[in-house]
Amino acid sequence: MRVMVMVKATTDSEAGVMPSNELGEAMGKFNEELVNAGIMLGGEGLKPSSKGKRVAFDGPGRRVIDGPFAETRELVAGYWIWEVRDMDEAVEWVKRCPNPMPGPSEIEIRPVYELSDFAEALTPDVIELHERTGERLAEREAGKS
Repeated sequence: MRVMVMVKATTDSEAGVMPSNELGEAMGKFNEELVNAGIMLGGEGLKPSSKGKRVAFDGPGRRVIDGPFAETRELVAGYWIWEVRDMDEAVEWVKRCPNPMPGPSEIEIRPVYELSDFAEALTPDVIELHERTGERLAEREAGKS
């Protein structure tokens, strides 16, 4: 199963405070363990929400909202995409992670929908459309290696 593992933002991450060299090294070693174990598929840190935008949808209307966004504890400061056996394995890996922030922090783990989860809701033509898109994306990623 694939999961998205999200590092929740803190006041420091929203202020653009960079990690210490020690934390950078610890996270680099943890990421290396994830890659070597075949768990990590991708991941990045995210700049503060003050650098971001949101697009609000209401029917055909679109409204752009500039950051920063309220409720720091609800924001994401970074993420990984992992391939794990089950949620228990994902939790065990997160428990091994260095604390990603100076001080208290949280990491959230969420399962990623697989195309098969939509089998009853989507027609075969729509499933095929999504499969083709996934194949093209995989080909593009393979070409970068």
